[in-house]
Amino acid sequence: MIVDQISLPASLPRRLSSFGIDMEQLLRRAGLPASLFSRGVVTLTTRQFFDLWVALEASGVDRDFGLRIGVQPPPDQYDIASMVALHSRDGAEAIGKLARYKRLVCPEEILIEAVANEVHVEFKWLLAGGPAPTFLTDAAFSSTVLLISRGIGTTVKPLRLELCRSAVNADLLVSHFECHITFDAPRDLLVLSPALLSEPFKTHNLELLELMVPALEAALTARVSELPWVQEVRQAVGRNMRGRRPSVQDIASELLVSTRTLQRRLEEAGTSYQQVLDDVRQDTARWLLATDMHPAEIAFLLGFEELNSFKRAFSDWEGMTPNRWRATRIAQ
Repeated sequence: MIVDQISLPASLPRRLSSFGIDMEQLLRRAGLPASLFSRGVVTLTTRQFFDLWVALEASGVDRDFGLRIGVQPPPDQYDIASMVALHSRDGAEAIGKLARYKRLVCPEEILIEAVANEVHVEFKWLLAGGPAPTFLTDAAFSSTVLLISRGIGTTVKPLRLELCRSAVNADLLVSHFECHITFDAPRDLLVLSPALLSEPFKTHNLELLELMVPALEAALTARVSELPWVQEVRQAVGRNMRGRRPSVQDIASELLVSTRTLQRRLEEAGTSYQQVLDDVRQDTARWLLATDMHPAEIAFLLGFEELNSFKRAFSDWEGMTPNRWRATRIAQ
């Protein structure tokens, strides 16, 4: 099971106060106790964490707050995932390490997808009931660009940003990132150049990585072992099913086991990789058909090569076509 726990640094009240934010009022607006930071280590659930960011947006701070707080922390205040990323060989390795180890820090996933001559980076909160607050998205994108800039040793620019929000405060975003921004997009994406990510990092530190990475890998392995195996495989399939059919080799690699081990453990649980894949596809199809998304788009997202293949599979699962299933649910 994913742990819904986000640790906040003890230095956060001091950082926020430096922006002129009244912490007592902020915590009250977020529905959090005024004594929150008097308890030593502070942890919040995803909902509480989002409430805190929403309260920040409503507190009257400047609209570039998320951008500024994203570029403020020095490297010695990075979390463990960002620290390892900063000392990677290049930007591609840095983004990969950030994605791999971020799940040790909070219930957030970083999705990386190569599309033509672009690399799409998406920050996805696994236990969120809705989209991330805009300040939080701004901070995530801003801090990622800053990390790559620090690694390369020069200011870098994304190819573009794609944002779910409408074009509010567009001038601030364009001025900060110095790139094209698409608004009203289906998801929030940071789009980078593969050439940029191949630039070597001046901050590369192999000795430090050799010291830190084994402990992080052990922590990941321990985290995986805490989950029921079928559930862990289902989650991994869901993370990787974005316009393609994830192979058993893909999932085994992500879960740090051999393909044979993955298959054997599923067999011991009374199922198979194909069955898990079908179950995840079926559940996802049902959920997406409850929206207004076209079946052809759903077929693509689920990794089917053509719409008819999706229709046949769905009919096998539910005993009716996708359109018929949708119509019966609307009629209920």
